[in-house]
Amino acid sequence: MPQKNPSLSIGRGEKLPVSKGAGLTAKGRAKYNRETGSNLKAPAPNPRTKKEAGRKASFCARMAGVVRKAKGPASRAKASLRRWNCR
Repeated sequence: MPQKNPSLSIGRGEKLPVSKGAGLTAKGRAKYNRETGSNLKAPAPNPRTKKEAGRKASFCARMAGVVRKAKGPASRAKASLRRWNCR
């Protein structure tokens, strides 16, 4: 049975620290996909296709809402917005 929230760690190289833009590494995406049956894709900061551009716009809008509604500093969300080149 797939696990709902796999344990991902910066120390094991599965997540990037906030100072490096936050987000999951390829290793972290592979682990998450394997354990949950998901299909997470790599970031699309510079989209080459219309489909990637739509993914980027969707991510930027969704994450901007996370930052806006956060009760704390939302540093990981802000770092991911910078990494995806969201404006």
